[in-house]
Amino acid sequence: MRLAVVTGAPGWLGTSLALTLARGARFRSIVTEPRPVRCLVQPGVDASPLMGCPGLELVPVDLRDRNAVVDACKGAEAVFHSAGIIHPRRVRELYEVNVGGTANVVDAARAAGVRRLVHISSNSPAGLNADPHRLMVETDPTRPYMSYGRSKWVAEQVVREANDGSLSTVILRPCWFYGPNQPERQTRFFRMIKRGRPIVVGDGSNLRSMSYVDNIVQAALLAESVEQAAGRTFWVADRRPYPFLEIIQTIARVLGVRIRPLHLPAATSDAARLADRLIQGVGLYSQEIHVAGELGATIAVSIEAARTVLRYDPEVELEEGMTRSIAWCREQGRDI
Repeated sequence: MRLAVVTGAPGWLGTSLALTLARGARFRSIVTEPRPVRCLVQPGVDASPLMGCPGLELVPVDLRDRNAVVDACKGAEAVFHSAGIIHPRRVRELYEVNVGGTANVVDAARAAGVRRLVHISSNSPAGLNADPHRLMVETDPTRPYMSYGRSKWVAEQVVREANDGSLSTVILRPCWFYGPNQPERQTRFFRMIKRGRPIVVGDGSNLRSMSYVDNIVQAALLAESVEQAAGRTFWVADRRPYPFLEIIQTIARVLGVRIRPLHLPAATSDAARLADRLIQGVGLYSQEIHVAGELGATIAVSIEAARTVLRYDPEVELEEGMTRSIAWCREQGRDI
């Protein structure tokens, strides 16, 4: 059967993608049969969310080890590369993993004779909206946001250059992930809202495109199967962007709490972005300051290209997605 290799499991997206491939999928836009899946798992990481699924093989591999990656991709027909580091301890780690790891995956896919590589990128290579009243599209000039954005942009270049006839590649750019299997930082966000005083920069009208994990999985399956997607880059998100205040209010409604947002001046994010640049400029990284720098920004995209070329049809919108996400947290015993 058609072996799929997945990197990034047991991460947020990688887990959902690997399990869907192994079990088969039924979306409005695409139906797939179960297939064998090999997950390249970072050594030492807890992979228990993936254990016990028929047809799913776990192989401990550090993506920075080229030879190990090449061996692990042998026999694969498709590679779904969702691994990456977002919040490192040191800036250099972004380039070691996001760029070096991607180059190793590309080399391994080519050596294995893989038909198609689907690369999961980010909104960060495009940066913040230059015009907050216009949705970003794939043909806009790139404006990488901070070191993470630059590392993901360079990784995209590696993938584009690999689309040379011997290997077919597709790049997907999801936005703010949400959904089951979320990391602790997203749970902390829920807790802040549950306490009733979430921070909102400005009036909260800035738009944010969100990407529910199942919607991204659907797009990844389509990116593998649609022939004319080769060499293309696609934005992947929910059907529409949401005002930041709507996101906060939706989560509060699902949690069953009333909130009084703490509104901070728009200059707060500007100051955080300046501090972020200075900190990253000396090779360090602060997750809290980095996130604060984006709070007041508009990061909103058009998914028209994905809908037209891939037949992408996002099925889950914000309230349903947050309901599923919060239910998953409670099932896991997380304190929200």
